[in-house]
Amino acid sequence: MAQQLSRRGLIKGGAAFASMAAIGVLEGALPALAQGEEVITWTDIPANFTTAGRGGRSLDTRTVHKGTFFTPTEDFYLVQHYGATTLDPATYKLRITGLVSKPIELSLAQLRQRPRTEVIAGFECSGSSPANFNRLCGNARWAGTSLSPLLREAGLLPHAREVVFFGADKGMESVAHGGPAQMVEQHFGRSMTTDDAMKPELLLCWEMNGAPLDATHGAPVRLIVPGWYGVANVKWLDHIHVQDTRYVGRFMSRDYVTLIGQKIGDQTIWNETLVARIRVKSMVSRLTRTGTSYTAHGFVLNDGTPLKSVEVRVDNGPWQAAQLDSANTQYSWKLFTYQWNNLSAGEHTIVSRATDANGVVQPEESVLADKKTRWENYAQFTRKFTV
Repeated sequence: MAQQLSRRGLIKGGAAFASMAAIGVLEGALPALAQGEEVITWTDIPANFTTAGRGGRSLDTRTVHKGTFFTPTEDFYLVQHYGATTLDPATYKLRITGLVSKPIELSLAQLRQRPRTEVIAGFECSGSSPANFNRLCGNARWAGTSLSPLLREAGLLPHAREVVFFGADKGMESVAHGGPAQMVEQHFGRSMTTDDAMKPELLLCWEMNGAPLDATHGAPVRLIVPGWYGVANVKWLDHIHVQDTRYVGRFMSRDYVTLIGQKIGDQTIWNETLVARIRVKSMVSRLTRTGTSYTAHGFVLNDGTPLKSVEVRVDNGPWQAAQLDSANTQYSWKLFTYQWNNLSAGEHTIVSRATDANGVVQPEESVLADKKTRWENYAQFTRKFTV
């Protein structure tokens, strides 16, 4: 993997999936069952599956339910590209440089004096996939100050086209660019157009779930870009640079790029696209039974576009409408449930699909068969179980 996942041990000792113990969460975080209700275990989880080598901070998606609408900070997944970084809040400075009429430098105290705003945002690592049961995701309440007023105060010049966000984390990279390879120290960086950077929902964040931002989650300040994959939410943010050309750092042009084939007549065109906005994706994460009644719980992640529908299909039956949770917000993950009665004894499958208001439908796995890179795994995820 290009990035390094946190190496913290699994909470409560790290039991394997073979025992169906909770992974990455405390036992007490499992949803309380109603009288007579039982959890149906999935049979698509290998008996020898563990999180070894994947890092201890990842969500047990089987616990996603209304009672944990906000992912506890200790369970929110971690990805670090150059290792953990610690900054002293007392000496922290955020700089805005480049194509601005008034460069700015602010301390943490000065940032915190600015108008406070909150946003509920759920996102996932673009490398989250059915292979890891889509566990690299979470939903939290973030607080800080809006980015756009600060950019307006800095004064974007007319020919400004790109805003680059640099974290304090850095590492050595081998760079050739047509000549002999050289080792160059580079900071983690991501960018977006000035139009995207000026959207009001972007946040310079210093709080997570009502508490000061944890160092492992990017303290003292990180960027929150609602509706974008986790990589865009730059941690340990200390430098914003405005320029007139596209930023082509490693994590914008040489990594976090999706390569997928598209048939044009009898030819295949290979398209490379940036990992940016979250592609609409749903997953059935938990299944319970009370008598002959079954309830499927799941979640949707997307870019904030309103949803038209979430549907569930059991075995190869018709698609049926699921019910969305009333607590869902524009950029949160969207929890849903689907209830039905009676199943014959034996093996079964269940799958969900989400469709947004623009008519974009979560695709079947076969549609993404020509994808050659591991990013953006948003295909329908068929689960297996036995009753």
